[in-house]
Amino acid sequence: MQIKTSQAAEDYLKAIYTITREAERASTNDIADLMEVTPASATGMVQKLAGVKPPLLHYERHRGVVLTQEGEQIALEVIRHHRLLETFLQEKLGYTWDEVHAEADRLEHVISEELEERIAQVLGDPHYDPHGEPIPNREFHLPIQSRTSLSELHPGDHATVVRISTDDPDLLRYLASIGLSLYCRVTVIDISPFDGNIGLRIDGKDSSFILGSRVTDKVFVELNP
Repeated sequence: MQIKTSQAAEDYLKAIYTITREAERASTNDIADLMEVTPASATGMVQKLAGVKPPLLHYERHRGVVLTQEGEQIALEVIRHHRLLETFLQEKLGYTWDEVHAEADRLEHVISEELEERIAQVLGDPHYDPHGEPIPNREFHLPIQSRTSLSELHPGDHATVVRISTDDPDLLRYLASIGLSLYCRVTVIDISPFDGNIGLRIDGKDSSFILGSRVTDKVFVELNP
């Protein structure tokens, strides 16, 4: 990483990158919510990052924030560190998928580029982390990720789970307890017309499960033929 940045700045850049993957710009309120800080604190940091040389983001009052090329590169490098660490912790050290996020958060800012490279080589240059999130490659390009959530499916649809977009350990433990994991196959049995809850059958399980949108919005799938 050529531009020297603080851990707090890197966390903000990563948060802004995450938000702008789904929206054109990131509002300071959205940033504050994701960072769990006050809007005033978020605005102060945004203005600071917009004022450095070279600027790491573009900020327009009432229009929100977008990363510059330099800011996006820093965000993607931190994300690469984080997701490689998560994968290493699970595959080599036996951590479960609900434990890896907090450990990777503590380490992502401090590992050297040499250690990052050695981790990548030991793992065989993985494309996805333990939750199916894409790992930026050395040139900061991302592999394809599914944008079809479980909540978008219809009764009778068959699909394979390819991504769980959450770092909530309680939710990850719950999903593991019912057997909903990466690459498992699922079938939508029915959908409640009143609340959108989905009745789901997971291959290999005798029972079906009813999942609400707080879960199904975070589970991404690829439809099976």
